[in-house]
Amino acid sequence: MQTIPDSPVILITGGSRGIGAATARLAAAQGYDVAISFVSNEAAALAVAADVEAAGRRALSIHADSADPEQVARLFDRIDGAFGRIDVLVNNAGIIATQSRLEDLGFERMRRIFAVNAIGPMLCAQQAARRMSQRHGGRGGAIINVSSAAARLGSPNEYVDYAASKGALETFTTGFAREVAREGIRVNCVRPGHIYTEMHASGGEPGRVDRIRDSIPMGRGGQPEEVARAILWLASQEASFVTGTFLDATGGK
Repeated sequence: MQTIPDSPVILITGGSRGIGAATARLAAAQGYDVAISFVSNEAAALAVAADVEAAGRRALSIHADSADPEQVARLFDRIDGAFGRIDVLVNNAGIIATQSRLEDLGFERMRRIFAVNAIGPMLCAQQAARRMSQRHGGRGGAIINVSSAAARLGSPNEYVDYAASKGALETFTTGFAREVAREGIRVNCVRPGHIYTEMHASGGEPGRVDRIRDSIPMGRGGQPEEVARAILWLASQEASFVTGTFLDATGGK
Protein backbone atom coordinates (compact mmCIF):
# COMPACT_ATOMS: atom_id res chain seq x y z
CA MET A 1 0.00 0.00 0.00
CA GLN A 2 1.34 3.42 -0.89
CA THR A 3 1.60 5.84 2.02
CA ILE A 4 -0.44 9.01 1.63
CA PRO A 5 1.70 11.88 3.00
CA ASP A 6 -1.32 13.75 4.37
CA SER A 7 -2.76 10.79 6.26
CA PRO A 8 -3.73 11.40 9.91
CA VAL A 9 -1.12 10.92 12.60
CA ILE A 10 -1.72 9.28 15.97
CA LEU A 11 0.64 9.25 18.96
CA ILE A 12 0.20 6.45 21.46
CA THR A 13 2.24 6.72 24.64
CA GLY A 14 3.32 3.40 26.09
CA GLY A 15 2.73 1.86 22.69
CA SER A 16 5.12 -1.08 22.91
CA ARG A 17 2.82 -3.52 24.71
CA GLY A 18 -0.70 -4.37 25.75
CA ILE A 19 -3.47 -1.91 24.94
CA GLY A 20 -1.03 0.57 23.41
CA ALA A 21 0.42 -1.95 20.97
CA ALA A 22 -3.04 -3.20 20.00
CA THR A 23 -4.15 0.39 19.39
CA ALA A 24 -1.10 1.09 17.22
CA ARG A 25 -1.73 -1.95 15.03
CA LEU A 26 -5.44 -1.24 14.66
CA ALA A 27 -4.76 2.45 13.93
CA ALA A 28 -2.43 1.44 11.10
CA ALA A 29 -5.13 -0.83 9.68
CA GLN A 30 -7.52 2.14 9.79
CA GLY A 31 -5.15 4.38 7.83
CA TYR A 32 -3.20 6.28 10.48
CA ASP A 33 0.50 6.95 10.48
CA VAL A 34 1.61 5.92 13.96
CA ALA A 35 4.07 7.26 16.52
CA ILE A 36 4.60 5.36 19.75
CA SER A 37 6.63 6.17 22.82
CA PHE A 38 8.27 3.62 25.09
CA VAL A 39 10.47 3.66 28.17
CA SER A 40 12.17 0.29 28.57
CA ASN A 41 11.44 -2.28 25.87
CA GLU A 42 12.91 -0.97 22.63
CA ALA A 43 12.69 -4.35 20.90
CA ALA A 44 8.94 -4.55 21.54
CA ALA A 45 8.48 -0.97 20.31
CA LEU A 46 10.40 -1.72 17.11
CA ALA A 47 8.28 -4.82 16.55
CA VAL A 48 5.10 -2.73 16.78
CA ALA A 49 6.59 -0.17 14.39
CA ALA A 50 7.44 -2.95 11.95
CA ASP A 51 3.84 -4.16 12.05
CA VAL A 52 2.63 -0.60 11.33
CA GLU A 53 4.96 -0.38 8.33
CA ALA A 54 3.85 -3.80 7.12
CA ALA A 55 0.33 -2.36 6.99
CA GLY A 56 1.62 0.34 4.62
CA ARG A 57 1.75 3.19 7.11
CA ARG A 58 4.60 5.30 8.41
CA ALA A 59 5.85 4.46 11.91
CA LEU A 60 8.02 6.19 14.49
CA SER A 61 9.09 4.69 17.83
CA ILE A 62 10.59 7.14 20.32
CA HIS A 63 12.13 6.59 23.72
CA ALA A 64 10.41 9.06 26.04
CA ASP A 65 9.33 9.08 29.67
CA SER A 66 6.01 10.91 29.61
CA ALA A 67 6.52 12.07 33.20
CA ASP A 68 9.56 14.14 32.16
CA PRO A 69 8.62 17.48 30.57
CA GLU A 70 11.88 17.74 28.61
CA GLN A 71 11.47 14.26 27.15
CA VAL A 72 7.83 15.02 26.30
CA ALA A 73 8.88 18.19 24.48
CA ARG A 74 11.49 16.24 22.49
CA LEU A 75 8.90 13.56 21.72
CA PHE A 76 6.60 16.09 20.09
CA ASP A 77 9.51 17.77 18.30
CA ARG A 78 10.36 14.40 16.76
CA ILE A 79 6.77 13.98 15.59
CA ASP A 80 6.84 17.50 14.10
CA GLY A 81 9.95 16.61 12.16
CA ALA A 82 8.76 13.23 10.95
CA PHE A 83 5.12 13.94 10.18
CA GLY A 84 4.52 17.69 10.41
CA ARG A 85 1.20 17.15 12.17
CA ILE A 86 -0.59 15.33 14.97
CA ASP A 87 -4.28 14.51 14.89
CA VAL A 88 -4.81 12.10 17.77
CA LEU A 89 -3.09 11.66 21.12
CA VAL A 90 -3.72 8.50 23.13
CA ASN A 91 -2.46 8.91 26.68
CA ASN A 92 -1.98 5.21 27.32
CA ALA A 93 1.30 5.01 29.27
CA GLY A 94 0.66 3.85 32.80
CA ILE A 95 2.27 1.88 35.61
CA ILE A 96 1.35 -0.09 38.68
CA ALA A 97 3.52 -1.55 41.43
CA THR A 98 3.33 -4.57 43.68
CA GLN A 99 -0.02 -5.14 45.36
CA SER A 100 -0.06 -3.51 48.77
CA ARG A 101 -2.21 -1.91 51.42
CA LEU A 102 -1.92 1.85 51.81
CA GLU A 103 0.01 1.79 55.09
CA ASP A 104 2.82 -0.15 53.42
CA LEU A 105 3.26 2.15 50.41
CA GLY A 106 6.46 4.14 50.07
CA PHE A 107 6.48 7.80 49.09
CA GLU A 108 8.67 7.32 46.02
CA ARG A 109 6.28 4.71 44.68
CA MET A 110 3.31 7.06 45.14
CA ARG A 111 5.14 9.93 43.51
CA ARG A 112 6.24 7.89 40.49
CA ILE A 113 2.76 6.44 39.91
CA PHE A 114 1.17 9.89 39.97
CA ALA A 115 3.95 11.30 37.79
CA VAL A 116 3.39 8.72 35.05
CA ASN A 117 -0.37 8.15 35.31
CA ALA A 118 -1.64 11.68 35.99
CA ILE A 119 1.02 14.31 35.30
CA GLY A 120 2.37 12.57 32.19
CA PRO A 121 -0.96 12.74 30.32
CA MET A 122 -1.26 16.42 31.25
CA LEU A 123 2.20 17.16 29.86
CA CYS A 124 1.43 15.31 26.63
CA ALA A 125 -1.98 16.96 26.27
CA GLN A 126 -0.35 20.34 26.79
CA GLN A 127 2.02 19.74 23.88
CA ALA A 128 -0.76 18.31 21.71
CA ALA A 129 -3.07 21.25 22.37
CA ARG A 130 -0.39 23.71 21.26
CA ARG A 131 -0.41 21.95 17.91
CA MET A 132 -4.09 20.97 17.56
CA SER A 133 -5.94 23.99 18.94
CA GLN A 134 -7.59 26.33 16.48
CA ARG A 135 -6.47 29.13 18.82
CA HIS A 136 -2.94 28.37 17.67
CA GLY A 137 -3.79 27.84 14.01
CA GLY A 138 -4.22 24.08 14.36
CA ARG A 139 -6.76 21.91 12.60
CA GLY A 140 -8.21 20.40 15.78
CA GLY A 141 -7.84 16.86 16.98
CA ALA A 142 -8.78 14.24 19.53
CA ILE A 143 -7.22 13.24 22.82
CA ILE A 144 -8.13 9.94 24.48
CA ASN A 145 -7.00 9.28 28.02
CA VAL A 146 -6.77 5.66 29.11
CA SER A 147 -7.99 5.36 32.69
CA SER A 148 -9.09 2.23 34.52
CA ALA A 149 -12.13 0.78 36.22
CA ALA A 150 -9.93 1.10 39.30
CA ALA A 151 -10.80 4.81 39.34
CA ARG A 152 -14.37 3.80 40.19
CA LEU A 153 -13.63 0.71 42.27
CA GLY A 154 -10.67 2.03 44.30
CA SER A 155 -8.58 -1.21 44.21
CA PRO A 156 -8.54 -1.70 48.00
CA ASN A 157 -5.73 -3.89 49.35
CA GLU A 158 -4.03 -3.87 45.95
CA TYR A 159 -3.45 -0.57 44.14
CA VAL A 160 -5.11 2.35 45.92
CA ASP A 161 -2.37 4.68 44.69
CA TYR A 162 -2.87 3.54 41.10
CA ALA A 163 -6.64 3.95 41.44
CA ALA A 164 -6.22 7.43 42.86
CA SER A 165 -3.90 8.44 40.03
CA LYS A 166 -6.48 7.30 37.49
CA GLY A 167 -9.14 9.26 39.37
CA ALA A 168 -6.97 12.34 38.89
CA LEU A 169 -6.70 11.55 35.18
CA GLU A 170 -10.48 11.39 34.92
CA THR A 171 -10.94 14.76 36.61
CA PHE A 172 -8.37 16.19 34.21
CA THR A 173 -10.34 14.71 31.30
CA THR A 174 -13.50 16.52 32.39
CA GLY A 175 -11.83 19.87 32.91
CA PHE A 176 -9.64 19.84 29.82
CA ALA A 177 -12.49 18.69 27.58
CA ARG A 178 -14.48 21.76 28.57
CA GLU A 179 -11.45 24.03 28.25
CA VAL A 180 -10.78 23.18 24.59
CA ALA A 181 -14.25 22.19 23.37
CA ARG A 182 -14.55 25.33 21.20
CA GLU A 183 -11.03 24.99 19.81
CA GLY A 184 -11.61 21.88 17.71
CA ILE A 185 -10.25 19.41 20.26
CA ARG A 186 -12.31 16.57 21.69
CA VAL A 187 -11.08 14.99 24.94
CA ASN A 188 -12.49 11.66 26.08
CA CYS A 189 -11.56 8.77 28.30
CA VAL A 190 -11.68 4.98 28.02
CA ARG A 191 -11.93 2.95 31.22
CA PRO A 192 -10.59 -0.57 30.66
CA GLY A 193 -11.54 -3.23 33.14
CA HIS A 194 -9.68 -6.47 33.68
CA ILE A 195 -7.73 -6.94 30.45
CA TYR A 196 -5.22 -9.66 29.58
CA THR A 197 -2.01 -7.63 29.43
CA GLU A 198 1.51 -7.86 30.83
CA MET A 199 0.76 -5.13 33.36
CA HIS A 200 -0.58 -7.58 35.94
CA ALA A 201 2.85 -9.17 36.24
CA SER A 202 4.14 -5.76 37.35
CA GLY A 203 1.76 -5.98 40.28
CA GLY A 204 3.06 -9.41 41.23
CA GLU A 205 0.11 -11.48 39.98
CA PRO A 206 0.31 -12.41 36.29
CA GLY A 207 -2.86 -14.50 36.55
CA ARG A 208 -4.97 -11.81 38.20
CA VAL A 209 -7.57 -11.60 35.42
CA ASP A 210 -8.27 -15.32 35.60
CA ARG A 211 -8.60 -15.13 39.38
CA ILE A 212 -11.32 -12.51 39.30
CA ARG A 213 -13.04 -13.18 35.99
CA ASP A 214 -16.08 -14.75 37.68
CA SER A 215 -16.79 -11.36 39.28
CA ILE A 216 -17.14 -9.82 35.80
CA PRO A 217 -20.74 -9.91 34.55
CA MET A 218 -19.63 -11.17 31.13
CA GLY A 219 -17.67 -13.94 32.84
CA ARG A 220 -14.34 -13.25 31.15
CA GLY A 221 -11.47 -10.84 30.95
CA GLY A 222 -11.07 -8.50 28.00
CA GLN A 223 -8.56 -8.48 25.18
CA PRO A 224 -6.38 -5.44 24.36
CA GLU A 225 -7.94 -5.25 20.89
CA GLU A 226 -11.37 -4.73 22.44
CA VAL A 227 -10.13 -1.64 24.24
CA ALA A 228 -8.29 -0.46 21.12
CA ARG A 229 -11.56 -0.44 19.18
CA ALA A 230 -13.14 1.80 21.83
CA ILE A 231 -10.17 4.17 21.74
CA LEU A 232 -10.21 4.48 17.96
CA TRP A 233 -13.97 5.00 17.86
CA LEU A 234 -13.53 8.01 20.16
CA ALA A 235 -10.71 9.22 17.91
CA SER A 236 -12.85 8.96 14.80
CA GLN A 237 -15.36 11.31 13.21
CA GLU A 238 -18.05 8.85 14.22
CA ALA A 239 -17.63 10.44 17.66
CA SER A 240 -17.65 14.00 16.33
CA PHE A 241 -20.14 15.29 18.94
CA VAL A 242 -18.59 13.38 21.84
CA THR A 243 -16.32 15.09 24.35
CA GLY A 244 -15.81 14.88 28.09
CA THR A 245 -17.19 11.34 27.99
CA PHE A 246 -16.12 8.14 29.75
CA LEU A 247 -16.49 4.87 27.90
CA ASP A 248 -16.25 1.74 30.03
CA ALA A 249 -14.70 -1.37 28.45
CA THR A 250 -15.13 -3.53 31.51
CA GLY A 251 -17.39 -6.43 30.61
CA GLY A 252 -20.06 -4.85 32.81
CA LYS A 253 -18.10 -4.51 36.04
